[in-house]
Amino acid sequence: MEKKVAVLPGDGIGPEVTEAAVKVLEVIAKRFGHTFHFEHASIGGDAIDQHQNPLPDETIAICEASDAVLLGAVGGPKWDQNPQALRPEKGLLAIRKHFDLFANLRPVKAVPSLLHTSPLKEENAKEVDMLIVRELTGGLYFGEPSHHTDEGAVDTLLYTRAEIERIVEKSFEFAQLRKGKIASVDKANVLESSKLWRKIVDEKKVAYPDVEVEHMLVDSTSMKLITNPAAFDVILTENMFGDILSDEASVITGSLGVLPSASMRADSFGLYEPVHGSAPEIAGKGIANPAATILSAAMMLRYSFGMEAEAVAIEKAVDTVFEDGSFTADLADSAQQALTTQEWTEKVINEIESQSVSNSIMNSYV
Repeated sequence: MEKKVAVLPGDGIGPEVTEAAVKVLEVIAKRFGHTFHFEHASIGGDAIDQHQNPLPDETIAICEASDAVLLGAVGGPKWDQNPQALRPEKGLLAIRKHFDLFANLRPVKAVPSLLHTSPLKEENAKEVDMLIVRELTGGLYFGEPSHHTDEGAVDTLLYTRAEIERIVEKSFEFAQLRKGKIASVDKANVLESSKLWRKIVDEKKVAYPDVEVEHMLVDSTSMKLITNPAAFDVILTENMFGDILSDEASVITGSLGVLPSASMRADSFGLYEPVHGSAPEIAGKGIANPAATILSAAMMLRYSFGMEAEAVAIEKAVDTVFEDGSFTADLADSAQQALTTQEWTEKVINEIESQSVSNSIMNSYV
C-alpha cells in the first residue's frame, strides 16, 4: 500500500519527536511491504518565523494532498509577545477547523512498568484503559460573539444538532470495538447546550443496543477519574469539558510523554499528535521522549490507513522497551541510565525488526 503523510514538526521538541516517528514508520513500511511518502511543512511558531502566518497556505496544500498528518507540537515563550492573530496555537485551531477534524481521540492506558510514576495509588491506576472522545470543532472555543473589554467579556457556547450527532455516533462506533460502555459527560443541570447533548445521546443509543450509556455531570466525572479511573471505557464529551478531562486523565499514566492522540473527520483523514507540548526548555538536547509521537503514528496506521497489524507491531514494541526498563530522562529514576531520543527510538526499531510479520503479533496484543 502507498500512502502520503504530511509531517508538521512545529516548535520546541516537535522536530525531534516527529523525526523519531518517521524513522519508525519507515521500518514498518519496509517490514510490511508498504511505501510511505513524507512531505514536511511548517506550522505554529516556526511558520510565524518563516511566513508570518501560523498556518500558511502551502502547509494546507500539502496536507490536502496527503492521506494523513503527523504533527509534533506548537508554541513556546518565544512567541508569547506576539499579537493574538500570530499566536502559534492559532495554527493548530485553524488546521482542525479547516479540515473539519471534529473527533478528538485520546487513549489513556496504564503501562505496568510506569505505574510507579503515577500520582495515583497503583491499585487505582493499574487497570486503566479508556478512550476519551472529545468534540473538537464546536462549542465555547469557536462560538461567536467572543470578545472582551476592560469592563466585561463574552464567550458563546453554541452547538448544532448536526455537530452533536456526528460525535455521538463516532463514540458509539468506538465503544462497539471496546467494552461497550459510554460515559456521556455534560452539565445538563445548568447548560442548555448540555440538555440538547443529553437528548441526542438518548436518541442515538436506540440504534446501539449493545452499548451501555451512563450520563454523568462533568464535576462528578472529574472526581471519579481520580478515585476510580478503571471504571471508564469510552468518555464522550464536548470541546471544553473534553479539553479539561483529557488533561486530567493524562496524568494517570505518570507522564504526558507516552500519550498519543488523533483528530479525525468523517472519512479516514486524520491529524495525529502527541498530547504533550513543545517543551522548549529541552529542545535540541536530544533527550525528549518520542513515545507519544510514535504511538500517535500507530494510531494513524490504524484509523487512517486500516493497518491494524502494523499499528499493533509499534505498540507491542513500545511496551516491550518500557518493560525492559528503558526510559528517556523524563521517566528514568536516579538509578537508571536515561536514554537519548535517538537511543530509545532505535530500541523500538530493533523490537519491530525482531518481530515476525504475522497475525500472531496482532492477536497477542488486541
